[in-house]
Amino acid sequence: MALRKQIGIDLGTANVLVYVKGKGIVLQEPSVVAVDKNNGKLLAVGEEAKIMLGRTPRNIVAIRPLKDGVIAEFDITEQMLRYFIGKVIGRSGLFRPKVVVGIPSGATEVERRAVYQAVIAAGGSAPIVVEEPMAAAIGAGIDVMKPTGNLVVDIGGGTTDIAVISLGGIVTSHSIKIAGDRIDEAIVRHMHSKHHMLIGMRTAEDLKRKIGSAHPGVEVLEAEVRGRDLDTGLPKTVVVDSEEIRITYAKYIEAIMTAILAVMEKTPPELVSDICDAGIYITGGGAKMRGLEQLINEKLPDVPVHITENAEECVALGTGLILDNPGLAARPASRFEHILKDHYDTETSSEDFIE
Repeated sequence: MALRKQIGIDLGTANVLVYVKGKGIVLQEPSVVAVDKNNGKLLAVGEEAKIMLGRTPRNIVAIRPLKDGVIAEFDITEQMLRYFIGKVIGRSGLFRPKVVVGIPSGATEVERRAVYQAVIAAGGSAPIVVEEPMAAAIGAGIDVMKPTGNLVVDIGGGTTDIAVISLGGIVTSHSIKIAGDRIDEAIVRHMHSKHHMLIGMRTAEDLKRKIGSAHPGVEVLEAEVRGRDLDTGLPKTVVVDSEEIRITYAKYIEAIMTAILAVMEKTPPELVSDICDAGIYITGGGAKMRGLEQLINEKLPDVPVHITENAEECVALGTGLILDNPGLAARPASRFEHILKDHYDTETSSEDFIE
């Protein structure tokens, strides 16, 4: 009889990472699926499908079934998960694999249920659903069970999740739908309006990774951008610098900083003191942006900033550690919860953080 497999899944808007117990992270692929519009047949998943973005014939569509950190296309997400689960564990024998899956801290009950049902429909067992900043903190090596406060900022593709963690629970948190995707879209719009040039999201993402920055004080870099001239329809190449690109999405970086400060303001004084000692931990793909540490140090000069090693893998690593110790994700909210009750009476949206 085959032993029951155990896997952790970081179901991200940009990428899916899968952790297999005993092996570590065995899969990291884009959250992209190519489908034949005529019959609904799945043609490609992951890296193979991402290559097709913007290059498919009329009958094939390459789509990202998750948006802003949550499921937008349930059936396609299910097929994508089924493919990835099958790819990493093969035939699971008589038992469905045990699954831990990460979700944004601001996900609604409906969105949580959608992830829960998608995992089951894809062949997994009823999953342990854990909030991504908690999983990221565990994956970053933070001892979340201690009675001290830790501030984690997880900057992904669809959402930025900010949480203060203590005693195995999230004391206060906020999730905004401002992250890597919004930055890519801003770059696309800028190239369209200033350079009369059409580029795809993949080109914008590459540009962000190569020369993107969060602070005007970092070294200015240049890069060539290739796209289509909107006036002639012919190929066009322009050279842009990092400062020009930074300005296009500066309001989104500022929105992330505003959200961090808002969470700090809602945090009990005892934990603020802890955070000043321990610092802020930055995880997710956005942690790699040049100048981010410098920007946070400028806004919060008394708080150390830690750009975590393997930042993109922290949530997946955290789900893997939870497989060994489910109690890490099952503890009640912190003893400070009663202090924060009044702060949850008014909900805020991502747009509230953009001036």
